Amino acid sequence: MTYSIHLRKRFNIREKVILVGVDIFPYDKDFERKLEETTELVEAANGEVVSVISQKRDAYQRAFVIGQGKIEELIERIEETKAESVLFNMELTGSHLKNLEEALNIKVIDRTMLILDIFASRAITSEGKLQVSLAQHEYRLSRLVNRSPYLSRLGGGIGTRGPGETKLESDRRHIQREIASYKKKLKSLKKHRLQTRLKRRQSQIPLVCLLGYTNAGKSSILNAMLQISRSTLKVETKDMVFASLQPFTRRVNHQDSPFLISDTVGFVSDLPTHLVAAFESTLEEVRQADILIHVIDASNPQMEQQIETVQSILKDFDLDSKVTVSYFNKIDLIDFNSFNRLTQSDITLKGSALDSDDMKKLYNLLIQNVSTIYDTREDI
Repeated sequence: MTYSIHLRKRFNIREKVILVGVDIFPYDKDFERKLEETTELVEAANGEVVSVISQKRDAYQRAFVIGQGKIEELIERIEETKAESVLFNMELTGSHLKNLEEALNIKVIDRTMLILDIFASRAITSEGKLQVSLAQHEYRLSRLVNRSPYLSRLGGGIGTRGPGETKLESDRRHIQREIASYKKKLKSLKKHRLQTRLKRRQSQIPLVCLLGYTNAGKSSILNAMLQISRSTLKVETKDMVFASLQPFTRRVNHQDSPFLISDTVGFVSDLPTHLVAAFESTLEEVRQADILIHVIDASNPQMEQQIETVQSILKDFDLDSKVTVSYFNKIDLIDFNSFNRLTQSDITLKGSALDSDDMKKLYNLLIQNVSTIYDTREDI
């Protein structure tokens, strides 16, 4: 029986997924970690990984990515687990998707499609929805290789929140028109957003920007800062990847040193190129920020790799030199006394978003730096 994504969520029906990982020479030292991260992404999309199959190869098999033996193993595993889809922990071409679906007789998706599905289900604002729709259409346009029943599904589950499919050529023209329309609308929204930021800059109110890996605790810290300042506003927090997809900016009123604090979209390793545009508003917040706080999940076993991922993305967009504070969050979940990690940031703090004393220390640090910014601007 096939359920829509809405019915699945309502009755908590989790789609059964087989995860396939292919490690190509020279082998990736973070291969297992990336499989674990993709498993978390599946859970965030209301799915369940019922089996994992991996293979080391010198190169991708031309037609199916994996070898014929693994194809046969996959077919057996699908029958054993009653899986509803197969997820490849990589980005597949249109030909790969078509060949795999025909060989396995089951829905085949890749990591990019999975992340697009999560973004589509979480986008709230009109801009966020447009950005995700644009990314979906650009992804789909590059994979129009004959007709595929799985790419044409509407809301059937993980990785299937796409816009649907008709004939190949008319589809291509239709998608190209839709892409042009989305870009035009986003350009208009971007112009409005830039005007809003210009007014913000003219007000001389400093901007503090929280950034970091997804699920590091940025929203929890934002709420803690608002609570200390006795603000009634807050943002929703969930212990899952991509809990929030749109930057939220709130005003903190502190005597003569008010400031704005912004919570941004969490980063993830191997960010799909189709989603770079969806991070544009987050990156613009980072560019405009006076103080950056890199929030790090100190309890995560892959903490070092997550730090490298965030720093690498910031470097790619010439933003790496702006990070001034590294905040190691969730310190309550590890041995506090043995933790002595330092970074190249101007300031390094450790604590927990759930500890009021830790949050007051961070708050006081922000007030101190915001006051300095005000003093500097008065001198100019």
